[in-house]
Amino acid sequence: MRKITLFTFLFLFFGASQAQDTFSIVAIDTITGEIGGAGASCIDESAIPGGVLIINDIIPGRGAIHTQSYWNATNQTNAHNRMMEGMSPQEIIDWLVAHDSQNNPGVRQYGIVDLDPFVGNPRSAGFTGANCMNYKNHITGRNYSIQGNILLGQQILDSIESRFLNTEGSLAEKLMAALQGAKVPGADTRCLPEGVSSLSAFIRVAKTNDPIGDFYCDLLVPSRPYGIDPIDSLQVLFDQWLIWSGVHDENFVQPLKVSFYPNPANDFSTIQISGQKSGANLTIEILDMNGKSLIQKTYSDEPVLLKTADYSPGMYFYRVSDGSKMLDSGKFSIVRN
Repeated sequence: MRKITLFTFLFLFFGASQAQDTFSIVAIDTITGEIGGAGASCIDESAIPGGVLIINDIIPGRGAIHTQSYWNATNQTNAHNRMMEGMSPQEIIDWLVAHDSQNNPGVRQYGIVDLDPFVGNPRSAGFTGANCMNYKNHITGRNYSIQGNILLGQQILDSIESRFLNTEGSLAEKLMAALQGAKVPGADTRCLPEGVSSLSAFIRVAKTNDPIGDFYCDLLVPSRPYGIDPIDSLQVLFDQWLIWSGVHDENFVQPLKVSFYPNPANDFSTIQISGQKSGANLTIEILDMNGKSLIQKTYSDEPVLLKTADYSPGMYFYRVSDGSKMLDSGKFSIVRN
């Protein structure tokens, strides 16, 4: 299986506390040993480099930690070190509460999962300080922890949990579905005036042998235009990642070759597909970088002419599906001479 990281970036750790309030999930696949996390928040890279991703720490083969609500670099480093020492999730939280770097554990929120290093069983724990901003709460299960604050209400956490538990597929797919469960205007209530759930979003999944910081799945939407929900933008990246990473090789029932030319495009481009059955109709969808669907066209046996002059210069995506599953995807750019 090919490994691909669509987004790489650097982010700074701040010595001072940051009011980093969010909804998120950390989880473990007990079969594969994959460990991952996903989250979103009404902050973006204009406030903190990388936006919400600052909360995430994954140790491949061991566990994952989310430190949120008045995020503090020292607390996050201490949590990482305690996990490396072998402490369980609950022991790590107990230690953090007792040794908060600013003696203010009541404003913190934590979600931690790990694989017991001795017997390999999943463990989880969560913590929500009494002084976190309402609505606040966390939910834990055998192999996951979900947490959030400044929420519309408990329904946001319940929806994340329901999507996670009831979605079939890989850990990455379950995490992406879980995040979609919180795509409600004002899920983080600070974003309600804009009509979106959040301003930045991420999903990360590490295989057991991944180096720290170089994960199998590492997708980030650090910011987005006004009125566009970052979870929608993240879904576009995730759908492409599923194709490019080969997660579902079995979905390629018959080999397809999609040709998009010229690329970069100017006023017109042609989409040609080889390998589909004669007479079979496929759907071609064009999306912008924010995940907004711009147009859908039906492809049968003849190339499709796309009038790219109708769109502004920039980067775009295309998807090809047969009505039940996505078969291929790619990206193209539009330039003006």
